[in-house]
Amino acid sequence: MALYKTLIVNPVTKVLIWNITESLDELLSGVTLTPSSTERLQGMKSDLHQKGFVSVRHLLKEVGYNDDDLLYDGFGKPHLKDGKHISITHSFTFSAIIISDDIPVGIDIEKRRDKILKIAHKFTPIEAYKSIANHDALVSKLTIVWGAKESLYKIYGKKKLLFLNHIYIDDFSFENNTTKGKILFEGVTDEYDVHFLEFDEFTCVYAL
Repeated sequence: MALYKTLIVNPVTKVLIWNITESLDELLSGVTLTPSSTERLQGMKSDLHQKGFVSVRHLLKEVGYNDDDLLYDGFGKPHLKDGKHISITHSFTFSAIIISDDIPVGIDIEKRRDKILKIAHKFTPIEAYKSIANHDALVSKLTIVWGAKESLYKIYGKKKLLFLNHIYIDDFSFENNTTKGKILFEGVTDEYDVHFLEFDEFTCVYAL
């Protein structure tokens, strides 16, 4: 089985990343799914989505949980029965979770692809990036911004937030691997620490 990386964010928060190299049958042989999870799995048409779904259960197992410990609220946000905070993501051949004892958290993995250039104007003021002449650097930066906004959206955990109008990410340098994010919604401002890392063709962003 392929636990790719474990990150200790702070004494009560950790990130685990899984590199999905197994077949679906191999993944299923190592975990027990609840009836509701089995039904969800069977309803997925994509093999990638199925393997991502089951690999997350292996990540839960790595930190002492099983599928039955995971619950989803009416907005689709995951929760753990013991009250700890969790966020989940998967993209193509990687999946990840972030778990914290007492801090709200969010995580996102994205494959770096040129298609982000076509949708960037929908989630960030694209004119702010005109000084970035290097194509790969632009794709990387936009992917980080998207992942950061997705992570904050997951922390908020409800509908109605608009990436362009309600979620803001401070400018950052690649070398620091950190930035700040804000949610401004209905007169309330919440601030978050954002961290990112790149590996292979993927970007992982997590916030707390």
